[in-house]
Amino acid sequence: MARQRRPPSPVNIKEDSPKDETETATADSRPPSPVNIKEDSAMDETKTATADSMHVAGKAMEAMSLWADANQRILGQLMELSAGAAKESARLYAELQQTTVDVLRETQATALRWQSTWPEALKDPVRFCQQTFVESVDGAQKAFRLVEGNAQAVARSAERWQASAEQAGRGIQETVKTTVGKMKDVYSL
Repeated sequence: MARQRRPPSPVNIKEDSPKDETETATADSRPPSPVNIKEDSAMDETKTATADSMHVAGKAMEAMSLWADANQRILGQLMELSAGAAKESARLYAELQQTTVDVLRETQATALRWQSTWPEALKDPVRFCQQTFVESVDGAQKAFRLVEGNAQAVARSAERWQASAEQAGRGIQETVKTTVGKMKDVYSL
């Protein structure tokens, strides 16, 4: 069964009538349509948003620059502290090593003296005991002086290192304080 097609329903089609020149002239002198006002407003908002974002980006870059500079100064101060600590450690090591060398020399000299006194020990044992006692006391006093000297060397080294650490700490504190002040200036404008 074949279906018959219906003709399309009539629609009100309005043909564009040609405009005359007077209508065109009056159309340009009319106030802007609401669509144009919305477009201009959107453009202004976009320009404002772009300017604001550029301002914020500029502030962020300035802040990053300030902190990078502060980090560089702080790292420099820490490097100076580390170099000072290494230098102080080397100085202390040299002092302790010199003391150790002195102790070894003294020990060797004492051993040679004891070796040369053995033949006399058989001839005069009382004198040998007295001499041994005197040298033992003398050796103990020298050992205590060396220990005291080492302790003083360590104490002096610790004092110098503490002074360096305090100076670096003050420098770092001043750097951070200055940077925070500059950051307040950046964000207060």
